[in-house]
Amino acid sequence: MPSICAFCTTNRATILRPSTRSRLCTPCFISALEREVHELITSPPPSPFSKTPSPPLYPPNCRIAIGASGGKDSTVLASILHALNDRYKYNWTLCLLSIDEGITGYRDDSLKAVGQLGERLGLQWRVVGFGELYGWTMDGVVKERGREGVKKGGKGGSCSYCGVWRRQALDRGVGVLEAEEGWGGEGPWRLVTGHNADDVAETVMMNLLRGDSPRLSRCTQISTLTPPPPSQSHPPTSTPLFSTPQRSKPLLQTFEKEIVLYAHHRRLPYFSTECIYSPDAFRGSARALIKNLERVRPQAVLDLVRGGAVLGACVPGVDLGRCAEGEGEGFGGCGGGEEKVEGDGEGKEVEITMEGLGIGPTKSRETRADVVPLPARLKGKSGKGVAAGKPLAGAQKLAACERCGYLTSQRVCKACVLVEELNRGRAKVEVDGEK
Repeated sequence: MPSICAFCTTNRATILRPSTRSRLCTPCFISALEREVHELITSPPPSPFSKTPSPPLYPPNCRIAIGASGGKDSTVLASILHALNDRYKYNWTLCLLSIDEGITGYRDDSLKAVGQLGERLGLQWRVVGFGELYGWTMDGVVKERGREGVKKGGKGGSCSYCGVWRRQALDRGVGVLEAEEGWGGEGPWRLVTGHNADDVAETVMMNLLRGDSPRLSRCTQISTLTPPPPSQSHPPTSTPLFSTPQRSKPLLQTFEKEIVLYAHHRRLPYFSTECIYSPDAFRGSARALIKNLERVRPQAVLDLVRGGAVLGACVPGVDLGRCAEGEGEGFGGCGGGEEKVEGDGEGKEVEITMEGLGIGPTKSRETRADVVPLPARLKGKSGKGVAAGKPLAGAQKLAACERCGYLTSQRVCKACVLVEELNRGRAKVEVDGEK
């Protein structure tokens, strides 16, 4: 006997939602996914350990730049925001912002899908390329340094360059939009990306495997803000200086499988081919591990996100909600939930902490009395107690890059360091050739 939709109780159920395990018909599934994204936008979870409700991510009349790669995530995000804007009359000014890394046979084809999406939704579209920003394309980087990484200096593979540059290029792209005319609207700019719960779980796993605890807090936030760098003299650049838009991930509670289902039933055009250089990425190893965990326990994706948020909030000296440069692949959204911890004593403390993180308690029915609680104070080198949450010696201090003005914890940002490294190698080849 065919199953009936659990929501409308009329139509035949055609979809089993991975997140809730409920059986829905196609119209109810589309409506439910759009409604959940809308609730997250209008009532985002508060900052960690903050009792103050967070304001809506996108106020009426604001301008939203959608990071569009042509893939399923950004395509679905653009479609949902466009539908919500029409339905609730927010008067948002939506546009598509694409980054052309210069990967022949991959990015040029995916940009065609972005163009089709823009025509379908009636959205303006802007492309910013690595070549115009840094003087290098990813094809040029791979030709110069090799696909498997910089073996001479051990600096990492091609994804290390692409991740750092792409993140910075999005900020530069919003700066280009602010400087140009004809985009409409007068409100503040917002930058949105299509990172979903699976993406953030992969990022959490990568940071755990690398022992990079400070990034756990940043990668699990729904919204982050790159603060403007302090006034500091630096050489003028050929393109507008960086904007400081608020970044957010409206799909942070959405499973990747649900995004694919939405795109399929909405008949959205998207590009599904994997980057030709991505097999060399460390993220692929984390993804394979998570997929194996998900086969055994589907909730492992959201559990990883919640665990990363809790651990990240316990790291001292981290400014939650801020983006620093050089995060490369390590940024994304977080997963939410409305789950509950049962038990007394330490179990209640965990519940309060997770609610303060805006990710809800967990469904775990197990409570252990032998779990050692986290210490309230940490020991510094001198042996004196250091209050949790206060910066330790050597904590990151953000300032403007001396060369490009981008926010960084070093004198020169990582993007400029990578460009200088490549230019130095190119100059050496030219000198040797003259000889």
